[in-house]
Amino acid sequence: MTPAGDGLTFRLPVSQSNLEITGPVTAKLWLSSESTDADIFLALRLFDPAGKEVTFIGANDPRVPVGLGWLRASQRKLDAAKSQAYRPWHSHDEEWPLTPGEPIELDIEIWPTSIVVPPGYQLALPHAPYPMKGVGPFLHIDPDDRPAAIIAARNTLLFAKGREPYLLLPVIP
Repeated sequence: MTPAGDGLTFRLPVSQSNLEITGPVTAKLWLSSESTDADIFLALRLFDPAGKEVTFIGANDPRVPVGLGWLRASQRKLDAAKSQAYRPWHSHDEEWPLTPGEPIELDIEIWPTSIVVPPGYQLALPHAPYPMKGVGPFLHIDPDDRPAAIIAARNTLLFAKGREPYLLLPVIP
């Protein structure tokens, strides 16, 4: 994945019946970078049968996806006492720089949501490359906070036995 690219999109199978998702969402990824840090932006999105994205009215923006999550890789340290499988708790008490080319494990919280996905619709999880505009007033374009020399490096998502990425969804039967 390059910073100027389109990112990656992981699509769930098209829903065959109503699919209710209510609660916290989490993504597990393995990543390596050519840099000492990386910003990961995830958006849980819904697409209609024609492939058009369905957005919702949010508190700060009239066009928001189902859910959003992000993590600066150097802030990946988890608080083991507070973390749950469905809710990673990052302590933000120390910076863990990346070693270029070395794989790391990332647990990324996506804000809780509640939606019923109708038959024929599809959920997808895009990983947006840097820079991601953001939603409403929450922009991710400050060059002081996201120096291109560090953040705009090539990142690689890893897919290997024992390092399978996943999306944990709270499906209500």
